[in-house]
Amino acid sequence: MLGFQPYETFQLLIETGGVDRTNTLLIAACDAYTRRGRPTAPEMEQFETLAGRLFPIAGPQARAKGAAILGRAAMLSPALERLVVDNIGEDLNTFLEAAAELSEATMFEIIGRYDIPAASIIAARADLTNVVLAKLFQMNSRKVYRALASNTHIVPRGAYLSALARSAQMDHMVAEALAKRSDFDAALLAPAFFDLSDEDRVKVIQAFAQRETPDAPIKKTIEQLTVANAELTKALMKLFSENRRPEVTRLLSQITGLDEVRCGQIAHDVTGASLFVILRAFGCSAYDGLKVLIHATSHDTDRSRALADFATLFGNVSADSMAFLMSAWRGEVNLLELAKPEYKPFTETSRRTPQLSPASNPIVDQAIEALARIGIKRAS
Repeated sequence: MLGFQPYETFQLLIETGGVDRTNTLLIAACDAYTRRGRPTAPEMEQFETLAGRLFPIAGPQARAKGAAILGRAAMLSPALERLVVDNIGEDLNTFLEAAAELSEATMFEIIGRYDIPAASIIAARADLTNVVLAKLFQMNSRKVYRALASNTHIVPRGAYLSALARSAQMDHMVAEALAKRSDFDAALLAPAFFDLSDEDRVKVIQAFAQRETPDAPIKKTIEQLTVANAELTKALMKLFSENRRPEVTRLLSQITGLDEVRCGQIAHDVTGASLFVILRAFGCSAYDGLKVLIHATSHDTDRSRALADFATLFGNVSADSMAFLMSAWRGEVNLLELAKPEYKPFTETSRRTPQLSPASNPIVDQAIEALARIGIKRAS
């Protein structure tokens, strides 16, 4: 068989050789099968019969070694995969990660054991069927969901989209993985906003650009306060210029209804992303908003670029959408409504549409420089 011994010889050796001989035969047979490359159907069937006789009577170490060798084969039938999974021991995860193909039956077997490390490796594979995916999404495991969130072969839509969005609210690592994906609507990461990196927070805000949003519960409160917009920006600018951030925290708590811990995060966020949400939600223009952000933010090396990005966002992001984002922080809205067609972004990026980088816009640059020069004087 397999180019080095007839099947009958193996049968005779098994029956007369004892456990030691069986151990040797098992390892030799597995090695021969692996070296064979892609076997023919008769060869695979013959080896299945032989392996089915050898594995049960071989010693534990020989079974583990034979399974590890067999796991490197170019082609395994579901029956051979089952032998590998059942006998490979500590090398199971290595096999699951390296195997070019895995049968649905083998994946079900692993998931059915509720072996979290092994299931998370399966969740990262590219050859998952919908049935297997459904089983994985049913597992109550952060490790599995982190693997699913990072697996770009899984299209986030329907029930999968909902499950990933809910998981992101509870696990910052899931949120970070989803924020890196271009096929995931970053607006759905609003509840995890404060767990994200500076760059990813801006992505969440940009996801609200040029799109309608459902009415936010906080909108009525904001409408009552917009009459004092000028006073609000003036007060914030003065407090930030004097570095009185605890007082900023109390002021934000009074006008937003957010708890003091969250308002403290906003007041001490030197990137300006969370403060931008507050300013735009209350209807601040780019000119007034930038005056506040200049004093609130700290950009040692890339100040102009960061402020230019916010200047562009003031024009592209509506006040209503930022009010919706604030309500998401308060847990008052169902973010999955954003997946409805009427709340999708108005425009899609097109190759035919030239994109002007905010930092390369000389008008914006000049405005920021002017604001930087006069901001402190106006704050006092």
